Amino acid sequence: MTGETAQGSPRQDDGGPADKLRIDESLRAIGSEGRATLDAALDAGRALRRLASADFALSRSALGRGLAWAGVAVVFGASAWLLLMAALIALLFTLGLSWLLSISLAALISLVVTGVAAWRVTVFFDMAGMHATRRQLARLGLFDEHGDDDDAATCAGTKG
Repeated sequence: MTGETAQGSPRQDDGGPADKLRIDESLRAIGSEGRATLDAALDAGRALRRLASADFALSRSALGRGLAWAGVAVVFGASAWLLLMAALIALLFTLGLSWLLSISLAALISLVVTGVAAWRVTVFFDMAGMHATRRQLARLGLFDEHGDDDDAATCAGTKG
């Protein structure tokens, strides 16, 4: 067992010049592959940055056009609603109701729709408040809002 491997042939010396040459070549190859990997990662990062920049530009353009079309939709939707209410008032008047009662019923319908829409807006704006994220950030001590009495009362109740 002195210098022989399992096959019975003598072991080669690990410190010879041929081994050092192979290790040196291997280290150079690893270094060049590492540089190639870094260059590829930098190229991928640049491509991703260009993609995100182009995507944000497209999004910005689409947002502007979407807002313009939303304005057109609001104008025509409001005029259609007014015409619909006028037709309802005329129909109620022809059915024998007075002008005052016909207009009042149309106004009541409009107020009910407005109330439902306002209620839904408050619900969705409350959902957009990112409450869970704000709670977690407050637990970490980041972005703690000093005017929030509910969180202070909750924290005081859990510490005691």
